[in-house]
Amino acid sequence: MKHILLFTFAILMSIGISASTTLPIQGTIIKPTHPDIQYVGRICFNNPERPRFTYPGTQINTCFTGTSLKLWVKPRSGYFMAQIDEAAPFKVAVMGERDSVVTLATALPQGNHQLRLMYVVEGYELKPDFRGFILDEGARLLPPPALPQHSIEFIGNSITCGYGNESVVAPDPFKYETENHYLTYAQMTCRALGAYAHVVARSGIGVYRSYDGPKEGTPENVMTTEYEYTNLYDRSERWDFSRFQPQLVCINLGTNDLSTNNYDTALLKAAYQRFLKQVRNHNPKANIVFLCGSMLNGKELKIARRILDEVTEEAHQQGDENVYRFDFTPQTGELGFGASWHPSLKQHEKMAAELTTYLRKLMKW
Repeated sequence: MKHILLFTFAILMSIGISASTTLPIQGTIIKPTHPDIQYVGRICFNNPERPRFTYPGTQINTCFTGTSLKLWVKPRSGYFMAQIDEAAPFKVAVMGERDSVVTLATALPQGNHQLRLMYVVEGYELKPDFRGFILDEGARLLPPPALPQHSIEFIGNSITCGYGNESVVAPDPFKYETENHYLTYAQMTCRALGAYAHVVARSGIGVYRSYDGPKEGTPENVMTTEYEYTNLYDRSERWDFSRFQPQLVCINLGTNDLSTNNYDTALLKAAYQRFLKQVRNHNPKANIVFLCGSMLNGKELKIARRILDEVTEEAHQQGDENVYRFDFTPQTGELGFGASWHPSLKQHEKMAAELTTYLRKLMKW
């Protein structure tokens, strides 16, 4: 009965029927500062009552008692994927201009329950913040399970974000409602390997120039700049790298640098070299894997692979043996396309299967 109730609610949420309310809030309010809330990802706690985040993949997890659970966030925070206990995950929309309290679970059996909550869109325009949970009167939070022992940092662009992966119409433009980072190669790989991840990714971003930028580059709008900060396009807080030291860093960039015929390969290679040193400086013990694909093809694909091979080999010659290379199979359309010809859900599944096999052998996980 428990699984039927949760599954029914998941279906309602997935077709856009949500249970938003406005203040005043009834129930037991749990503040974001509660010690039994587990945070994963780059989150700014300058205001501990309203922690802020912009990157997809950010997680807010906990366990709770009672029969219901509501999420309280800033209005128009975007989209989340929620999982209650072992029921199927479901998508939650918080896109109203005024409503910010959304029911995640109701009519649960009395007892202890678990919430896994992931932010699944790019929030740099939405500027989301978390304001707490609402439980039944007298209910409480419980300590969440420990995080998996394996940890990964994914650094990427729209492919890693999940741009348009819930669309099946290739000419579709970007829409928040068709982006779902939970269903990307990155998170599928994490689940297959029993790992968790921090994600630093944004659509259109490059290593030395972002999408369709000038040939000389866009130094104020590239990953080498944004990597140093907690939130995207928000220079108010530098990220404290001691808060997360991954065992593995996967870098999937370069598609935007080479996406229009206005690039400089020497500048791209030099930027990759600088970025590798930057990532290594912040993650001295991690294995670093340069990924390539799956949207590039033809001349640009050859250029990207050549540059990454050269940067990797030069790192080895300079004494850094823990830098590696992996190429995804380029997409052909056989598995369909997402919006703007981005990888479809099926393509992400294929990418995840390929990367999981490679990383399992590399990391011995």
